[in-house]
Amino acid sequence: MEKPTDNQHLLDHSYDGIQEYDNPLPRWWVWIFWATIVFSVVYYFDRTGRIAGNGRIREYEAELAAAAARWPAPSGPVDAATLEALIGNRERIAAGAQVFTTYCVACHGADGGGMIGPNLADEYWVHGGTITDINRTISEGVLEKGMPPWSKVLPPDQLTAVTVYVYSLFGTNPAQPKAPEGTKVERGAGEPR
Repeated sequence: MEKPTDNQHLLDHSYDGIQEYDNPLPRWWVWIFWATIVFSVVYYFDRTGRIAGNGRIREYEAELAAAAARWPAPSGPVDAATLEALIGNRERIAAGAQVFTTYCVACHGADGGGMIGPNLADEYWVHGGTITDINRTISEGVLEKGMPPWSKVLPPDQLTAVTVYVYSLFGTNPAQPKAPEGTKVERGAGEPR
């Protein structure tokens, strides 16, 4: 085969006296380019996973199942009987203290005396002071005051633990308590403390 001369690589048209030189890409590069296009089309329609492992849809469903197991759906407030049964449980109170220290101290203070958030040790409550009210407030949050719905973040056992811990703060003496806010809630003799 005869080697082309330089004149054979020059294209016929010229622009402002400049002629374009035709320099084709190497054949190996062109074949790789077309192979990637074919592979991408096959990969896009490969829903069974014959080429790309388990398949994108199965991988997506597996990741959704793992996320649902790791972050369960919010369960909402717990019934009063369950919460009242946990009131004297020292293990649940200790677990609740750890959750409180991790998430609640910034607003309510280490001893529950209140900072940005209200005092949790006195008998005045903004959103109700019964154990079910406390659990509902923690679960649903108070967005207008900056408290997130913790049921979307914490698992149910931690929610009940922190509820029991906050309930146990009633009547304690914080070092620097915040002034009372809300309405006074009387805890009667029959109500667990």
